Amino acid sequence: MTMDGAEVLLRTVTEDATAILDEWIAALRQSGTLQSGRIREAELRTQAEAVFTQFREALSSDGLDTTAKGFAPVLDTLGDASRSRALQGFTPTDTANFVLALKEPIFAALRRTCGLDASGLAAGVSATGAVLDRLSLHTMEVYMASREAVIGRQGQEITELSTPVVRLWDGILALPLIGTLDSARTGVVMETLLQAIVEEEAEIAIIDITGVPTVDTLVAQHLLKTVAAARLMGADCIVSGIRPQIAQTMVHLGVELNVVSKATMADAFAVALRRTGRKVVRRQAAPDGERR
Repeated sequence: MTMDGAEVLLRTVTEDATAILDEWIAALRQSGTLQSGRIREAELRTQAEAVFTQFREALSSDGLDTTAKGFAPVLDTLGDASRSRALQGFTPTDTANFVLALKEPIFAALRRTCGLDASGLAAGVSATGAVLDRLSLHTMEVYMASREAVIGRQGQEITELSTPVVRLWDGILALPLIGTLDSARTGVVMETLLQAIVEEEAEIAIIDITGVPTVDTLVAQHLLKTVAAARLMGADCIVSGIRPQIAQTMVHLGVELNVVSKATMADAFAVALRRTGRKVVRRQAAPDGERR
């Protein structure tokens, strides 16, 4: 007669619940989960107790079918724990080990429960491995999705921070760009610049590409889009930061920006001042004894 692994597993986790839970907590403690300081033992125990109780109830109602309604509570709890670990900086190994560390305590309990019943022990071990592996995969899927969301949000924040618009003078703005200019970032750059042009009523915007490592045809297209959008808002653009290497590359590729360009931001600023009817003059030194 073939033993039902789900029944053996349910009987084991019901009759030997205290020992399994204590051994699980001990295994998590030995794995170094608590040494990182990201989670306290009391919180870890609370999570483990909740997961274990919901796991036992799910086994009682739906056996090994983790897609059944009875497993929804334990999946939700594991998902919340995984999202929390992703935000706290836990490694994928630590996150997966939260579930996988439960295997050995249950295996030990199965040996105690089944004794010499080899077929019952084999069925219980097989059932345990199957259901815990699926739960572990769920924790990793939620963890990876959460990490991707965090990385995406951080990337967006970095992009926004790396495109500051600086007010150099009344009606003159500067937009220093650092890093690669791709389609996604071009949208942020354009939006930031246009908003600043409206707020400052700017006449001229200096786009400085000193920090852009390379300028190819695609980057030039992104720059032209930004320049065209600024012109529609009534502001002229000057591109600064054209280094010799970039100039040679652009000539070789046949790239034409069709916009005033200067080697340095200082040169571009001087042009902007002239266009707005201003100039910078050196103040003459006051004679000795006179108040400066």
